[in-house]
Amino acid sequence: MALKRLQDSVVSSVVAGTHRDPFSVLGVHKSGRQTVARAFAPDAISVQATTLSGESLGSLERTHSAGFFEGVIKAFPAGSPLRFEAQGETTAWAYVDPYSFGPVMGPMDDYYAAEGSHLRLFDKLGAHCLTHQGVAGVNFAVWAPNARRVSVVGDFNAWDGRRHTMRLRQAAGIWEIFVPDIGPGTVYKFEIIAGDGRLLPLKADPFAFAGELRPKNASVVAQT
Repeated sequence: MALKRLQDSVVSSVVAGTHRDPFSVLGVHKSGRQTVARAFAPDAISVQATTLSGESLGSLERTHSAGFFEGVIKAFPAGSPLRFEAQGETTAWAYVDPYSFGPVMGPMDDYYAAEGSHLRLFDKLGAHCLTHQGVAGVNFAVWAPNARRVSVVGDFNAWDGRRHTMRLRQAAGIWEIFVPDIGPGTVYKFEIIAGDGRLLPLKADPFAFAGELRPKNASVVAQT
């Protein structure tokens, strides 16, 4: 069965970094009886989907020149993260898909954070090293209830706000994303598009446990 491609307007908003809910587009999704994978991989000319162990699941088609890929893949166990092998003009790289992970925070975190009575908010907001769905990485979370879009940026994604757009937890106004395969020492900031559409200056993390020394002012992932 042929792949039913996404609407051009949806793809354009993802590659522009303006889509409000990229988790509804990227990662793994069911389309009827098909399992569909989608990835945004700038600089790639081809992308192959695999399991974490390297088993091939299928090739993705580049449907936007900016690096949007989608394709039908083999079914694999629900909750298992997806790995992408990308090939560029001169280099190749592989990465675990951040959009194949579920949220780290739970509904009670939303409830108490919205109520203003969460007693350990510092354990939830900021950057925390952990293992999620069997993969080590860092979970980032920030409160920005009036933002249109929030991304985490750093050396790990070339400071490109289109690559790690975060999930909005609507009930609490908190944005979060789990980024696999990074750890302590990672330098980062948050890139925010305001409610009126303005791209704001990069923001340091108010809940960071570490930061760069002046004159630099980025936040740094700490082992907590």
